[in-house]
Amino acid sequence: MSHENSATADIKTFVDNLPDSSIRDQFYAYIQGLQDRITSKLESIDGKASFHQDVWIRPEGGGGRTRVIENGKVFEKGGVNISAVHGELPPTMQQYFGVKDANFFACGLSLVIHPKNPFVPTVHANWRYFEMYDKEGAIVDQWFGGGQDLTPYYLFEEDARHFHHVCKIACDHHDLEFYGKYKKRCDEYFWNAHRNEARGLGGLFFDYCKASEEKSMEDWHNFVTEVGNSFLEAYTPIVERRKDLDYTKNHRDWQEVRRGRYVEFNLVHDKGTLFGLRTNGRIESILMSLPPHVQWRYDHHPEAGSAEAKLLDVLKNPVDWV
Repeated sequence: MSHENSATADIKTFVDNLPDSSIRDQFYAYIQGLQDRITSKLESIDGKASFHQDVWIRPEGGGGRTRVIENGKVFEKGGVNISAVHGELPPTMQQYFGVKDANFFACGLSLVIHPKNPFVPTVHANWRYFEMYDKEGAIVDQWFGGGQDLTPYYLFEEDARHFHHVCKIACDHHDLEFYGKYKKRCDEYFWNAHRNEARGLGGLFFDYCKASEEKSMEDWHNFVTEVGNSFLEAYTPIVERRKDLDYTKNHRDWQEVRRGRYVEFNLVHDKGTLFGLRTNGRIESILMSLPPHVQWRYDHHPEAGSAEAKLLDVLKNPVDWV
C-alpha cells in the first residue's frame, strides 16, 4: 500500500473509532467531496497548473489531505485543504474553553486562493466542525463554524455585489436574519485593528453554531454545507471576468503591498491560525494561506483619487453590498 493510501486509511480508522456522531460522519464525508469539486473547477479555470496533493498524519491523532497549486496561469498560489484531527485538548485551549481534562475532534476544509492578476481578488473560505469529549468519551459540546470572504486589490462593485448576493441567497434558505448577522460578524472579525481597516470586502463569518430550541445540529449542518456549496458560484464568475485583463507593474506593486496587510491579519489576529499553532498543527498547512510575493513599504499611501485610494475608502468603512 502506498504512503498516501496508508495515510488515508489511518485517517478513516481513527474517525470510525470515535464516539458515535452521525453529524460528524456526514460532514467529514461532505468536505472530502467538496475538496474534489473545488480543486477540479479551479484547475479547469487555470488551464496550466494542477494541485499537488500531500496526505499527512498528525502524530497526536488524525491527519489531512493538503492540495496546493502554484505558478499557474491564473492562480499564483493557492491551497484547498481538509483535515480531521483529534486528541487531548492542549492546556492553552482548555483554558480558552474553560474546561479540564477534555479531548477534542475537529475537521474542516480551509482554502485560500491568491490569483496572479491584480484585478482578480484573493478569496478565503473555511467550513468546520468541532466536538469535545469528557474522559469517558461522551460528547459534551459540538458546533459548526466557517464562512467565506473576498479580498480584492482593485474595487469592482459588480464583483462585490455578486459575491454578497450569492452569500445572501445561501443564508436566506435557512433564516432571513442570517445574512445580515453573519455579514456584520465578518466585517468585525476580518478587521486589521492595528491598521484601522478591513482585510477585504467581507462576506460571511459564523462560529459556535450549536443546537438550540430553534436549530438542531442537523439544521446547522444543512446551513453550513449550503454555504460551502455556494462558494464556486460566488467566486469563479469573478475570476472569469477579470483574469485576462491587462495590468502593469504598478498594479502588481499595489497588489503585493495589500498582500502584506493580508499576512499581517493572518499572523496577528486570525483565530484559526492561532488554534493550529497551539494544537501542534501541521505548519505547512497552517501557513499555506501566505502569498508568495509580498511588499512592505514604509508609510505607503496611494495617490488621492486613484483606483488604489478608492479601495481604501471601502476598507475603512464597510459597505452593505446587497
